[in-house]
Amino acid sequence: MTAVSPDARTIWRAARTPLVVVALVLLGGIVLALATGGTSRGQLDPESATPTGSRALATLLRNQGVDVVVARTFDEALAAAPGSTVLVTAAATVRPQRLAELRDRAAESVLIAPGQAALDRVLPSVRAYDGPEAAVHAPNCALPAATAAGDVLTGGERFLAASGVTTCYSGSVATVRDARMDTVRDARPATLLGDGAALTNQHLGEDGNAALAMRLLGTHPRLVWYLPVPGDPAFAEGRESITGLLPDGWVFGGIQLAVAAVLFGLWRARRLGPVVTEPLPVVVRAAETTEGRARLYRRSGAAGHAAAILRDAAVARIATALSMSGDTEPAAVIAAVSVRSGLPAGEVSQLLYGKGVRGDAELVRLADDLDALEERIRRS
Repeated sequence: MTAVSPDARTIWRAARTPLVVVALVLLGGIVLALATGGTSRGQLDPESATPTGSRALATLLRNQGVDVVVARTFDEALAAAPGSTVLVTAAATVRPQRLAELRDRAAESVLIAPGQAALDRVLPSVRAYDGPEAAVHAPNCALPAATAAGDVLTGGERFLAASGVTTCYSGSVATVRDARMDTVRDARPATLLGDGAALTNQHLGEDGNAALAMRLLGTHPRLVWYLPVPGDPAFAEGRESITGLLPDGWVFGGIQLAVAAVLFGLWRARRLGPVVTEPLPVVVRAAETTEGRARLYRRSGAAGHAAAILRDAAVARIATALSMSGDTEPAAVIAAVSVRSGLPAGEVSQLLYGKGVRGDAELVRLADDLDALEERIRRS
């Protein structure tokens, strides 16, 4: 039977539906990206309307007359820093030297999760350590902004400090207002936040989160909102993974594409159906094919070729029984078979690797001897 190659029309009919599905998925992704492109950015981004963004806080500050300047590079933040409050959303991702330079230029600094490496350079009198997950805490301090705000959602890093540094909310907020500190940089006011959960769109309206954020970030006419990103010369490599910097929309889109791929595979598999047996005009038993090949060898007088096939098959089975690989040297096989079967090495060598046979009688005798050898090895 000759197979018939499918024509172009048949191929197009088979591929049409998958191509349409892929095109619809791509079109939907493009539309979703365009629809959410202006609202889907990274965490604590003042232009993001996602739950982890901070557009709500930026809007409140602007309504109170604060000029919110978004800086996505260190140079932009440094240029706008004089006379401003500078908020660094991921202070641990900024090189400590650059962070110190930025704080020297700003009128006041607010650093979120700075880490000990940055504090050693910027505020050496403060120690940071990992705290519990974010939870609502009472102020428990005399800081006016904290006492006015009341309970606030805080967590992440916690801070320990010497005199002159006020800690609130179980150590998750620390502020430096005293100019009589042991370093020149400490003369400028600075506030440390363990994390930025209270500043996000999701939690800003809860408890006193908005009140505390407004009082900390609205003390000067201008707020520089600095978002460190990879590629910025001030970015400290290795501090944050690429996946942690991806906007939420991209992660959700990737999950959607993965689910669509799985559903498409299931749909195609079900449509193709289970594997079926092809109806044949004649079903030939395996024994008949073996006998037919033997008759061909006999008719062509290829007893030597048949003997080589018998020996190779016997060596492969014996090597498997003796836990030997298929490429084991003949000498090693002969030695192992001789020890296992009790036969002399010369007899084993002649049986497995000897000369070719002449005639059908010797071929039958060789087959019987090989069967007997395999039987001895199995029984030993």
